[in-house]
Amino acid sequence: MRENNQIFALDIGTRSIVGIILEKAEQAFVVKKVVMKEHKQRAMLDGQIHDVTAVAHIIGEVKKELEEEFGPLTKACVAAAGRSLKTEEASATVSIKGRKLEKDDIIHLELMAIQKAEQQIKNKFDDVNAEYFCVGYSVLYYYLDGQKIGSLIDQIGNEASVDIIATFLPRIVIDSLATALKRCNLDIEALTLEPIAAIHVLIPPSMRRLNVALVDIGAGTSDIAITDQSTIVNYGMVPVAGDEITEAISDQFLLDFPMAEKVKIQLTDQDTVTIKDILGFEQTMERAEIIQSISPAIDHLATKITEEIFRLNGLKSPKAVMLIGGGSLTPGLDERVAEKLDLPKNRVAIRGIDAIQNLPLEGVEVTGPEMITPIGIAVYAKQNPLQFKTVYVNEIPVRMFEVKKLTVGDCLIQAGVKLSQLYGKPGLAKIITVNGKAMTISGSFGSPPLLLKNGQACSLDDYVNDGDIISAEKGNDGKSVELALKDLLNDFRKNITFNGDHYEILPTAKVNGQTVTEDYIIKDRDIIEWRELNTVQNLLSQLHLVPEPFILKINDQETTIPQKSDKVLKNGKEVPLNTPFADKDVIEFIQAAPPTVEELAFLLNWQLETSLPITFNGKDVLLKKKITVIKRDGIELEKTSRIYNKDSLIVEHITYKPFIFQDVFRFADFELPSNPNGDYLILKNGEQATFIEELEPGDQLEIKWLAKHSNE
Repeated sequence: MRENNQIFALDIGTRSIVGIILEKAEQAFVVKKVVMKEHKQRAMLDGQIHDVTAVAHIIGEVKKELEEEFGPLTKACVAAAGRSLKTEEASATVSIKGRKLEKDDIIHLELMAIQKAEQQIKNKFDDVNAEYFCVGYSVLYYYLDGQKIGSLIDQIGNEASVDIIATFLPRIVIDSLATALKRCNLDIEALTLEPIAAIHVLIPPSMRRLNVALVDIGAGTSDIAITDQSTIVNYGMVPVAGDEITEAISDQFLLDFPMAEKVKIQLTDQDTVTIKDILGFEQTMERAEIIQSISPAIDHLATKITEEIFRLNGLKSPKAVMLIGGGSLTPGLDERVAEKLDLPKNRVAIRGIDAIQNLPLEGVEVTGPEMITPIGIAVYAKQNPLQFKTVYVNEIPVRMFEVKKLTVGDCLIQAGVKLSQLYGKPGLAKIITVNGKAMTISGSFGSPPLLLKNGQACSLDDYVNDGDIISAEKGNDGKSVELALKDLLNDFRKNITFNGDHYEILPTAKVNGQTVTEDYIIKDRDIIEWRELNTVQNLLSQLHLVPEPFILKINDQETTIPQKSDKVLKNGKEVPLNTPFADKDVIEFIQAAPPTVEELAFLLNWQLETSLPITFNGKDVLLKKKITVIKRDGIELEKTSRIYNKDSLIVEHITYKPFIFQDVFRFADFELPSNPNGDYLILKNGEQATFIEELEPGDQLEIKWLAKHSNE
């Protein structure tokens, strides 16, 4: 008879069934014996028992061998395979217009997505009436008005959405396990999930605050569990594992499956391997050569595993990865997983049972990574079995697996309560037409549901205990909103400053073709038309101001002078007339003063005159000559004359002629002697010259008298 301190556990896998006897000592568990037997036919598929009789037969063989040494066995600790878990991605969206999002709103949104994922699972596997338990979920993305966002807390917008990935356990998996054991006269002593069992013996609670992935690579599937923030956050499975490597060896070297499996095992510890193919040819090959030939299969396995890790971990790499299971010994697999996750090589490790603390072994030959899960089942299922909890939701009993701490939200989902229907409906909207476009004026939002746990107010993320009574009452519906015309126009009311004066600018509005006051209450189907003063040009028109360009007709050709055109400044900067203006803008309308001839010549790059500096009889003189003549109505204009908008001008540019000596008499004072008598000299730069001598800048001119006077 088995003693009370002995534990019998079964790991029912795709390829084989492992039975293990553990003995609980004072400070540790001791592995007493391990029995492994392979299925004789394909009785398991994706972790679910498909042939109960065949599986029960192998369980019976394992049980019989262990009973020969340890006596009758009547109860066994078992685990639902991680590969029986089903993962599904789903999205949910809610309208949040006019409301700031709070924590309960976000939990409600996530739970809606979980319900949708559960329905998708049922539809996908054609088992609408099947029972599924959500054992974990992760948020992939939040969205606000269609844009990805890190957090929805306190956000304001029109629409909030979430993408989640959720993991479910079918109830049928548990039922088939119980049936197979019953055929061998065994009861389920304790039940857990394989990923949970492996994690709890390999990753203690102190390490679970780290983001770590545990991958159990078996024969047919690779099971994945993710830890983070001191808990297990997600589970998953990919349908590729060790058999894919065996099949690659079989295909590459023409081996039957058992021989290929033998070669795969030899690759873990032998430098050379001798193989004999189905044609009878025998050859000895280097380990590296065989690994190179099956490299694509190894790479495919690493790719599938890392893709699922990304998906389960919110599309990011974990801090570390632990590989267990027989398939983890595939040569080079750990390095490829590290590379694809962009992790250092020392962050991906293969772990055997030597990594389990306080676990003495007595005559156990197999100590590799394939033994982690069987030992985990024996230890953890006994210590922390999955518990059923019964919770009453709106007086209906709901039985649930406690894979994690159960919340009020979990209970509502399992009870089939449609979370989207718990919030009160928004008030009736009014549909109106504004300037030819349909517009909906939403009513007030409905209130959130009234949630009670054992008669006390609670929230969706409150934890529950066995026997708790939960009441979920639909929130109150919202009311139809009353909106006055002035409320609708408020967004278009502008207060501005124009040329130093303050103005309130209001749209002019009509309802159903009639002029109404601002206090008019808008009714459903009203047709509202308004004209908004939204540009500088609209504003000037309202004030009967028309900016004009400065245009002249010059020699019968129209020319616009932008510098002398009217200007509009908005907040101190010149802007075009089609510029929009906003509340509190400062607008100035500036009419330019008519320019003088001199100012116009400067703007149009005309040279009105030319000049030449010289010296005459020791004094500085500036000679000047007109080279541009401007006439209006036939009258020549002076430099200081004003030019007005739309004036017609005749502009004549005179051909330049050099200055000569005689020009000096128009600009310099020259007095003849009182009694001129005799000759005079005309000098330029000290040399004799004539009155028609051409001049250059800086020339020194002189006129000297040579007359003689008597002393009488």
